[in-house]
Amino acid sequence: MKTKQEKGDEIMASNYIRFDWAMKRLLRNKANFGVLEGLLTTLLKETITIQKLLESESNQEDEFDKYNRVDMLAENSKGELILIEVQNNNEYAYFQRMLFGTSKLVTEYINRGEGYDKVRKVYSINIVYFSLGSGKDIVYHGKTEFRGIHEGDVLELTPFQKQTFKVDHVSQLYPEYYILKVNDFNQVAKSPLEEWIYYLNTGNIPDTATAPGLHEARERLTLDRMKKDELGAYYRHLDNIVILRDNIFTERAEGRAEGRAEGREEGREEGREEGREEGREEERVANARKMKLRGLDNIMISDITGLPIEDIDKL
Repeated sequence: MKTKQEKGDEIMASNYIRFDWAMKRLLRNKANFGVLEGLLTTLLKETITIQKLLESESNQEDEFDKYNRVDMLAENSKGELILIEVQNNNEYAYFQRMLFGTSKLVTEYINRGEGYDKVRKVYSINIVYFSLGSGKDIVYHGKTEFRGIHEGDVLELTPFQKQTFKVDHVSQLYPEYYILKVNDFNQVAKSPLEEWIYYLNTGNIPDTATAPGLHEARERLTLDRMKKDELGAYYRHLDNIVILRDNIFTERAEGRAEGRAEGREEGREEGREEGREEGREEERVANARKMKLRGLDNIMISDITGLPIEDIDKL
């Protein structure tokens, strides 16, 4: 298990550009589609060819979004929609956001007056750099099935529907979700998907990696291909990622410590709550000052510390 410092050093030492930055700046270029196609081919276990990238309203360009949330909407050779999202910061309602994103695509990409048979298939690929939910695996797949409450059987399509829709199962008509919890991967990569997750986590690509798309990433996503101003912005991005991980780690540690202490001393909880809150407030202010010195945007500092933006402006 790597320590927090080791993970931070690993991020900063890589010779390759991190995937979340590449998503925002480089992979939208058609010449670099091979990198994305490789990831999707490995994950979906079928050859994916991207026809074009589509605009997504949620792909914001403000300073906060540049190092936090990124998304990309692609269309494959079958006309299916693939929404790829990267999220660095902890978001407790992320499951609901996944649902909102796919629902929005279903309704946006059907013309008024068209029949429901024209609804597009949607894949939601979520690369999260925080602990989403409670589970032991690093990759999760979700799809829709209808199961009988009495017989326990799965509702299937009729032969006519299979022929008409060109699919074998009801679940193939509905959005499918993939969640890659890349920060939880702390072992040697033994499969193509694990090689990709290792790169997504560390920004490094081992010489032995053979997964589709990683060869293209080696050629195109190197630091020496970046201009000086781009390189400066990229290193600021890495600093922000390290700070984000540090704050998430600290929040977890403090939460566990406080929970244990509160459990032991429930009888005196009310009298000590005010003191604890004052201590937490002082710590939030101290952390906010450090983040301002590192050049973080006030919106981002507010999101991490919980302090009002107007208070941060005064620091």
